[in-house]
Amino acid sequence: MTPLRALLMSVALLAAPGWLVGGPVPAAAQSVGVVQSDILVVDPERLFEETRLGQAITAQLQQEREDLIALNRKLEAELEAEELALTEQRDTTSPEEFRDLADAFDERVQTIRADSQRRVREHERNRERAPLDFMRRVEPVLVELMREAGAAVVMDRRTVLLQADVVDITSAAVQRIDATLGPAAQDAGDAGTDEGASDAPDATPDREPEPGNDPDSERDSDPENAPAE
Repeated sequence: MTPLRALLMSVALLAAPGWLVGGPVPAAAQSVGVVQSDILVVDPERLFEETRLGQAITAQLQQEREDLIALNRKLEAELEAEELALTEQRDTTSPEEFRDLADAFDERVQTIRADSQRRVREHERNRERAPLDFMRRVEPVLVELMREAGAAVVMDRRTVLLQADVVDITSAAVQRIDATLGPAAQDAGDAGTDEGASDAPDATPDREPEPGNDPDSERDSDPENAPAE
């Protein structure tokens, strides 16, 4: 069972017991615009893509990615300049002193690479868990809609083979989420999507630069493609 499907099932279990044992249907069940049905379906992808909260989370992730790319390019340029300066010292420096300088440079590159790889992994984890974190935040809204509909189950539309359109509450859920959680969209970064953005800028690219590489090349379009050794 996927995490999203499991979460949707947990939403159903939160409200189902009272009705399954014959409890009264809430007065809110007569709300205009909410279909009365034991089974409802919702499209989690549409919720994430169409709600202001989901769009804010997506924008935050995109900004984090762009920041990583920009920082990688900046540090790649700095390392390339440092490597060139080191090369120019070869003829004016004793072999022992030059080796010490080269070793120090290599150690710096290794440290930067490790920090960059950590940042990329954090970004990927944030991106992968964002839809599930989003569903957890909107769960109370789905529970409310389920109670208003007198439903016992809310299912993921993507797992349903056939259905009547009337039981799909995705559009109603988008409107309700925007009305209920819309102001929270500006705080979407608090959901953990900017965890790595506050670290010092010296700890970012994941590969040592190769002299002559264009920092604006296509390989820099992804934060994983940081300067290489």
